[in-house]
Amino acid sequence: MPIPAQDRHLALTVDSLRALVDDPALPPEVRRALEPEFRQIESLIAKLEHGELHVAVFGRVSVGKSALLNALIGEPRFTVGVLHGTTVTRESCNWQHIAGSGVHLIDTPGINEVDGQTRERLAREVAGRADLVIFVVDGDLTTIEAAALRELSATRRPMLLVLNKADRFMRSEREALLTILRAHAAGIVRPEHVLSASALPAPQRVIRIDAHGHEQESIETPAADIEALRKTIFDVLASEGKTLSALNAGLFAGRLSDELGRRLTEVRAGVADQLIRNYALGKGVAVGLNPVPLADLAAAVGLDIALIMHLGHVYGLPVTKAEAGELVLKIAGQIAALMGAIWGVNVLASALKGISAGLSTALTAGAQGALAYFATYLTGRAAQAYLANGKSWGTRGPKRVVEDILQSLDRDSILRDARTEILAKLRG
Repeated sequence: MPIPAQDRHLALTVDSLRALVDDPALPPEVRRALEPEFRQIESLIAKLEHGELHVAVFGRVSVGKSALLNALIGEPRFTVGVLHGTTVTRESCNWQHIAGSGVHLIDTPGINEVDGQTRERLAREVAGRADLVIFVVDGDLTTIEAAALRELSATRRPMLLVLNKADRFMRSEREALLTILRAHAAGIVRPEHVLSASALPAPQRVIRIDAHGHEQESIETPAADIEALRKTIFDVLASEGKTLSALNAGLFAGRLSDELGRRLTEVRAGVADQLIRNYALGKGVAVGLNPVPLADLAAAVGLDIALIMHLGHVYGLPVTKAEAGELVLKIAGQIAALMGAIWGVNVLASALKGISAGLSTALTAGAQGALAYFATYLTGRAAQAYLANGKSWGTRGPKRVVEDILQSLDRDSILRDARTEILAKLRG
């Protein structure tokens, strides 16, 4: 028996999300830094695997979002109040099953709440992950509502635009207002998805004449008028709910993947920068401590090779010892004059350490160690640029890349800070 198209869409989306989470190329330190993003993906996978559909209400404060959800449920599950902005955090509850999927209703804070920046962001995040958004208004669109409607349309979520508190208007006024709303939402919300509702109608004075011709006056609250909205929600979710869920999850995952890529670049750069500094300091201290003339230079090259191999791990591009050695030579070749000056001073300082009987060790160790620190820092930055570009120098070539790095560095500042750190380590 063929698998329904909606189920195929869900399965494909779950597989793609799993591949994103289970990427074996991510180093542990990078994965730890991106844990919040991965938790979002895991939550999304759970939603899809459990067949959940999320319907979120969205709109200004006090337009009756919570009351509308309560009317749909048939009981007061969401907070409703007369104070300005009752809903300050996300609220949700299970509603019912439609076409085999459990539907969750989600309330959001008003977009113009006090302390609105945080709550507005929360509302948009919730609405951005919903499979269906109910945008609630209580009149013509305000400037804030029009802007929010456009922003939500960019998420490509299906939306219903609901004129709540419709009982406040005469029939002719209500129809005219719906016509205006359809015009304002053209290209964003389908005309048939712009409708009216009365979630919590105002009490009315009712006069009845009894059998004896006497007038009987009473105050009565009409029943909620939400049947048109309920039917539209059912129709949309029943006909394409799972496909919407898969599509919306895919859109969210796409944006999250882009964000993950950006964050991954940032995290890798941060991890790599700390790694380079650690290796540079380690080499600076090792060179400063080694009392044997020239022997510290051989160790220095070995540390540079180890650094590049470690950087390759951070960028998910394994580098062999031989490859790292070749890369060190290539980088050194591009900055031959500078490297020659550094190693020349290293040789001199190393010789001084051997003949000074310890009298000038602190001075020579600090100077030599700082130069060794700078050499490794420069090598690491050049190797980082090469690895970040997928083991390529790009169209600009290694010479231009290394030149740009050299021009971007404040050598005197780096040497001064390196010498301070090295001497502190040596004293310790």
